[in-house]
Amino acid sequence: MKTIPKPLVMINQWTIVISVIISLITQTAWILLIPLVANISSLLIGFHPILVVAKRFLSKPANQYIQEDYAQLRFNQWLAVGFLLVASISFLLNWSILFNTAAILVGLAASIAIAGFCIGCFVRFQFQQWNYRRKKSAV
Repeated sequence: MKTIPKPLVMINQWTIVISVIISLITQTAWILLIPLVANISSLLIGFHPILVVAKRFLSKPANQYIQEDYAQLRFNQWLAVGFLLVASISFLLNWSILFNTAAILVGLAASIAIAGFCIGCFVRFQFQQWNYRRKKSAV
């Protein structure tokens, strides 16, 4: 099973939170491009530039940290990318309510994940349970 060290996951979450806070304070979306581009790059080609740099600062070998599930993280990344993309596009279209809503939601989700509860994990688990029950009842 493929995993990612938790400190790298936290760096990604903090990058999202900080960029959202800056974008909401300044009411500009350009800073959201940092986590958006990094996470799109990770999803499409497997290269996350922020984590490549952050990995150099780990004090122990990567496998000595608590590990996070890669498949779950990819699901969470798709959610984050979706909200960051909606926020960025709505900013360009001057839809301030949607910009603020999408930015707040992704920032809040990342903040809650930093605090220890993964909303994306909960959503994915519920979907998997629903899918399992649906398939089981069809048999």
